[in-house]
Amino acid sequence: MSFNQTPTVVVLREGTDTSQGRGQIISNINACIAIQDTLRPTLGPLGSDILIVSSNGRTTISNDGATILKLLDVVHPAAKILVDVSRSQDAEIGDGTTSVTLLAGELLKSSKAFIEEGMSSNVIVKGYRKACQLAVDRIRELAIDIDSSDATKFRGLLEKCAKTAMSSKLIYNNADFFTKMVVDAVLSLDQKDLDESLIGIKKIPGGAMQDSIFVDGVAFKKTFSYAGFEQQPKTFRSPKIVCLNVELELKAEKDNAEVRIEKVEDYQSIVNAEWEIIFQKLEAVVATGADIVLSKLPIGDLATQFFADRGLFCAGRVASEDMDRVIQAVGGAVQSTCLDILPEHIGTCDLFEEVQVGSERYNLFKGCPEAKTCTLLLRGGAEQVIAEVERSLHDAIMIVRRAVKNHQVVAGGGAIEMELSKYLRDHSHTISGKQQLIIAAFAKALEVIPRQLCENAGFDGTDLLNKLRAVHAKGETWYGIDFKSETIGDNLANFVWEPALVKINALQSATEASTLILSVDETITNQESSAPNAGMAPPQGRGMPMPR
Repeated sequence: MSFNQTPTVVVLREGTDTSQGRGQIISNINACIAIQDTLRPTLGPLGSDILIVSSNGRTTISNDGATILKLLDVVHPAAKILVDVSRSQDAEIGDGTTSVTLLAGELLKSSKAFIEEGMSSNVIVKGYRKACQLAVDRIRELAIDIDSSDATKFRGLLEKCAKTAMSSKLIYNNADFFTKMVVDAVLSLDQKDLDESLIGIKKIPGGAMQDSIFVDGVAFKKTFSYAGFEQQPKTFRSPKIVCLNVELELKAEKDNAEVRIEKVEDYQSIVNAEWEIIFQKLEAVVATGADIVLSKLPIGDLATQFFADRGLFCAGRVASEDMDRVIQAVGGAVQSTCLDILPEHIGTCDLFEEVQVGSERYNLFKGCPEAKTCTLLLRGGAEQVIAEVERSLHDAIMIVRRAVKNHQVVAGGGAIEMELSKYLRDHSHTISGKQQLIIAAFAKALEVIPRQLCENAGFDGTDLLNKLRAVHAKGETWYGIDFKSETIGDNLANFVWEPALVKINALQSATEASTLILSVDETITNQESSAPNAGMAPPQGRGMPMPR
């Protein structure tokens, strides 16, 4: 007797959740729209900040898209893609993290209607990629080259880019002060590689934001010091600087060391040898002619007093990061011995001084000839304020760095988005079929940036967008939202500038993220594996015998 039933084949673990089809795509889109709604209020110069409290009670106040998404505990797998896109924009460009998330969310929202009507997601993906390529090519056509031959004019253009990057940040009210600091910091670097890691940032609580200091060199907090430190000089002109990885401290023998002696004089000779070793090291350092001695390891009280008596400055336990920046700035090399220090191992700078900043003392090395570096000493009334100032300056530094490297800018304030929207809409009228609808939907999605800028500022978004569509149809390429006059204006003439690379990278990243999410047709969620022997009662222990 035979049965024609198909046998049941179990491939996945019992309890595994599988979701597929059109409903799964719409579910992923809805999750990404929820992420977009979280960041909407933070866009633009009049966007609001978000207060985030972590699980350990630590508070963060920020309107930086990448920072907010990093602190949010996002669990939906599709929504995590938007988090990753925002992080990559922050790492690669430094700004535009909120814009890229809003654009990706809006592209997905535009595609939702097509998915619900039964259109294949592959058709939408193809249309979005074509529209993105057209938009990027259009940005490259419109971008304006910055002339770097005139240093004064070039600096002014960089300051305008930095000010635009700060427009949505906490420091906007002090933008003139911080703009100068940011441009000075970027221009102080080696213009060939523009390594932003050579810009040191130190946070000092207390004071106001405008009390922040720009140091054309290296600065680090005064290290732990012993008696005799206050007798050392605190200012030098053109000093010789020796950097060591040597412990200049009188060390006792190890606890488990064993020394056998027959006479008391032998013990005294051992003690004398220890002193001779430390004095030999100290005299070798002084013999180099150094004025400043820095070491990653401790410099003890004996060495501190020894250097003070001879008019030298010393600092031990210098952080490895600070020591590396000092070496790159003043020249020389870190020495692991005191007995063979050659002139080429010694660095120098124009001025060294120890200054009081708030409640802390800082060692400043200014006018460093070898590597071009700088340090920003940030002040603020609260730790959260200083942390947000640091994030804001990082974004502005990255923007100015990109402007120096690429020399191409476009107008911000929604101007370039409206121009791209008009261009793609016109292009969609020249083609037929489903691609016309998809490219037109891409064009409409680009308007989310100016619309949200208006909404966050309290303007009438519908009215201003209609005006922008009208002026862009007449050929006014750079018209966008003017926040000062609360209407529209020529943002290129108003110096609301952004590097073209920011917009290109944001468009490409948002399109890649949306097409990736649209191409996901099935989600398989594995059930968490239970621990071995879970739910079983523990074995009976063998305790003490009961008394009889």
